[in-house]
Amino acid sequence: MTDQREVSIVRRPGRGLSAEDGLGALLAAYHLRTEAEKGEPVADVDALPDRYRAEISDPRTAFVDDVVLVAVSGDAAVGCLVVTAPADGRSEIKRLWTDPAFRGRGVASALLGAALAHAAESDVGAVRLSVWKWRTGAIALYERFGFAVTESWDERDQLVCMERVV
Repeated sequence: MTDQREVSIVRRPGRGLSAEDGLGALLAAYHLRTEAEKGEPVADVDALPDRYRAEISDPRTAFVDDVVLVAVSGDAAVGCLVVTAPADGRSEIKRLWTDPAFRGRGVASALLGAALAHAAESDVGAVRLSVWKWRTGAIALYERFGFAVTESWDERDQLVCMERVV
């Protein structure tokens, strides 16, 4: 039987985060999956690059100036997304992740919609993001929300940069 509990989006300022609220586990799953998709699988969190381990173990410090949106079902965190603090009239969306058991329920769409609403409230002119080119489902989601491919600001190969006016 499938659990059909409602999923709600909780907005947390970086200063209010804790690794114990389920965010650390979501970030760990995101980073482990990303490394595997890049062809560089690691056995566990301890083998991830330092910058990713820092996000997982201490999201409060890693995202201190940002806003983190967490999708919650019951008491469980089932998805996350980071909206960076505005810089030069823009914010960036990072770390969009939905627990695989909750995919297909609109969690990513709800997180993205909440991120865009937050950006509008923050008076930024645009929101940008980067996504690996093989994540075609994510790219399609971003396009449905009005993001368009733009010139890359990141040197990494196979990274697609997208932007949307708010």
